[in-house]
Amino acid sequence: MQRTPIKDLKEQVGSEVTIAGFVDVRRDHGKLIFIDLRDESGKVQMIALPSHKEAHELAGTIRPEWVISVTGKVNKRPEKLVNKNEPNGDIELEILSIAVINKAETPPFDVRSDGLEIGEESRLKYRYLDLRRPRMQKNIRLRHKVTTLIREYMNRNNFVEIETPMLTKTSPEGARDFLVPSRMQPGKFYALPQAPQQYKQLLMLSGFERYYQLARAMRDEDLRGDRQFEHTQIDLEMAFVKERDVLDLVEGLMIYVAESVGKRIWKKPFPVFTHEEAVKEFGADKFDMRPEGERDPNVMAFAWVVDFPLLEKDADTGKWTFAHNPFSAPKSEHVEKLMHGEDLGNLHAQQYDLVCNGYELASGGVRISDPMVQRKVFEIMGLTPEQTEERFGHIIKAYEYGAPPHAGMAPGLDRLVMLLANEPNIREVIAFPMNASGQTSVMSAPSEARSEQLKELGIRLDNSR
Repeated sequence: MQRTPIKDLKEQVGSEVTIAGFVDVRRDHGKLIFIDLRDESGKVQMIALPSHKEAHELAGTIRPEWVISVTGKVNKRPEKLVNKNEPNGDIELEILSIAVINKAETPPFDVRSDGLEIGEESRLKYRYLDLRRPRMQKNIRLRHKVTTLIREYMNRNNFVEIETPMLTKTSPEGARDFLVPSRMQPGKFYALPQAPQQYKQLLMLSGFERYYQLARAMRDEDLRGDRQFEHTQIDLEMAFVKERDVLDLVEGLMIYVAESVGKRIWKKPFPVFTHEEAVKEFGADKFDMRPEGERDPNVMAFAWVVDFPLLEKDADTGKWTFAHNPFSAPKSEHVEKLMHGEDLGNLHAQQYDLVCNGYELASGGVRISDPMVQRKVFEIMGLTPEQTEERFGHIIKAYEYGAPPHAGMAPGLDRLVMLLANEPNIREVIAFPMNASGQTSVMSAPSEARSEQLKELGIRLDNSR
């Protein structure tokens, strides 16, 4: 008999069906044995009666988290036993036969609770069990829905989804790179991308006017509740546009996604603050506009922050460096001062952030499309012409073959889903996250490399550190 999803049982009253899944709980009342069975679609109460002797005896041996298949008859529950809090609360399955597919050891924790009372170390060690709990199932399915909505919106707006490389060249994006040694070119290293920044700009030069991808990005920076070593961003770039075109596009995306999953937007259109105004009014460039007593988690208060400083002084070296990334374009009225190296601390970029409920949700900007301006930025940062050529010669050369004006943004998918799910940190909406010490779920990485691997890569470890 074909397996029936548990969510469809209400349509099968009076019929004989076969279902399969995990045993959620067993309640033995002597003559009557009740078993709740769950699959990915839902949960149902089953009853083993003495009249079905073999099934009744086997039901008495079953334990939580066993994987079983059950054939039975779908019956209406007596009115006084209806559970209105459950989707299948008005039916139960009369067990006719049971097949044990796989037994299970007693789990190290209860997978039926929300799990927040359990230590993170245990939850991540047994993440495959942790993901069985209803809250985590709901979060991961919400993430899937959000990515589906994103693709719907972007495709409807004539964007092309294009993947960019994971092995690339080291590039300053504001954090340390993760390096990958090359076996074929000993002594040289790839870098994992902190962002697809240069590739998406090259795509604009290639004639793809609207690009996006759900991009994996890796940054070796300190971990916290809203940041992991690896994250996913909704990376997008547009040619022949101005700043406001990008803001309108992303604003429409956020409204579409948030309202599609039942959220309410605090204000539409989103309020706009200059960086200076935001710091003056809220004390920071990421903030929560909702009054303290009205911070309902189902309300999302989006706002734009614009006109960021173009450059800032490095706290360690005292040299000028980029405030966001070295490809952000100065405001048009500030280009001349930049080219003359004047008043650098007061220059502003066509740079913008999206904030929501106290979090920075996205960052983006209009890009430099003039190679002379780009070279000047690197010069101000202290790079020699030789260093500029070595690190960025490829993209500057590409610009010399014609570059359309372009701009983009990269909303963080993990933070967005975290807010939509009303969760306290992004680890609750990532299937296999790292803990606060940078150790992966289940597989215990990082781990030591075998001596043969290191030898093949030409690497010798300094064990004195």
